[in-house]
Amino acid sequence: YEYHDGNDIVGIDVDIANAICEDMGASLEITDVAFDSIIPEVQSGKADFAAAGMTVTEDRQTQVDFSDTYATGVQSVIVTEDSDIASLDDLKGKQIGVQQGTTGDLYSTDDFGEESVQRFSKGADAVQALSTGKIDAVIIDNKPAQVFVDENEGLKLLETPYAEEEYAIAVKKGNTELLDKINETLSEMKASGEIEQLAMEYDEKLAENNQ
Repeated sequence: YEYHDGNDIVGIDVDIANAICEDMGASLEITDVAFDSIIPEVQSGKADFAAAGMTVTEDRQTQVDFSDTYATGVQSVIVTEDSDIASLDDLKGKQIGVQQGTTGDLYSTDDFGEESVQRFSKGADAVQALSTGKIDAVIIDNKPAQVFVDENEGLKLLETPYAEEEYAIAVKKGNTELLDKINETLSEMKASGEIEQLAMEYDEKLAENNQ
């Protein structure tokens, strides 16, 4: 949904954010921050809205207001090809790597306990720890998970998804004016099939880059 391409930040969320700003007659300025800093940035007013493949959860709904859902996502499990982890049940008692502050972090901590979860600032750092044998599995969003598996030999995805979730854009609590404008753009983009088209285009780009 967003990634670095040279000096640029690109992705589905970036294109959606650009469309929102164009409809409002505003310019887009992207700030790249750690995932667990995103909500504080919105709450403090440093950011007007957050588009970051962010899952709507009950806890987050107490901190920010969310737009209509614009995509669904899947949390996947990455393991080494020679791993004895074959199902979600096999994760019990294992060391699981996650990107700090993501739903993979929240869900796995709830399911397996604090002592089983190792947090990393970037998903790539968690995958590196898996490749070097420091942890047993990584739980992360399916799209980056597929890229990590393609780019790193000896890794694979479990066939069973860990969790399914809905993505939305976050704004500061009570900012209904901005939220309404965001929802208008999202509604138009969904109705025209533009968001679905963006997802297909970026899937193709990532596949080409990994060939």
